Amino acid sequence: MLLKHAAMLSVAGGGRSRQTAAPVAHALPVERASERGFKMVKFGLQFKAALENVTNVRPLGEDFRWFLKLKCSNCGEIPDKWQYVTLVESTPLKGGRGAASMVQKCKLCSRENSIDILGDTIMSYNAEDSERFKTMVQFECRGLQPVDFQPQAGFAAEGAESGTKFPEINLQEKDWTDYDEKVSESVGIYEVTHQFIKC
Repeated sequence: MLLKHAAMLSVAGGGRSRQTAAPVAHALPVERASERGFKMVKFGLQFKAALENVTNVRPLGEDFRWFLKLKCSNCGEIPDKWQYVTLVESTPLKGGRGAASMVQKCKLCSRENSIDILGDTIMSYNAEDSERFKTMVQFECRGLQPVDFQPQAGFAAEGAESGTKFPEINLQEKDWTDYDEKVSESVGIYEVTHQFIKC
């Protein structure tokens, strides 16, 4: 918008003239793209592995840590370190807009972004899903995009035929093996990989 300059008007009165300033039309501030709020976007984390004699592979407990690398949608910054979110941790959003699993300010552009775990979307990975991608959890993001996932400790599974519980599974090495004594057979989770999709 153009800013009109004040104009001096000459007004006659009593043999003398006086000058008055015409009203000034002030320009409205221009909103930058970086100042607008980001829309909420849902991303699904899809899990894939080859299962041997196990089923019901799942994150165990609300304190399970989802280790992620997160990209700032405003400036594209991706921190080197892994960050984790859990269902038991929650941070209020500005303006009383609820809460999220994590709220953080980008170190590069100072943008405040958030990510929230949608607990009711968490799914187990079963024997019939073996070697196929399946969405295990969804994240609700504002100003962030998950770009990498590192599975670690905290997974659980069961014997496909025996129902034997395996409550302490660490998938950081992308492979896990054990032995099911009930049925005298080896069990395992192999070639763990992942991808993210927009939901």
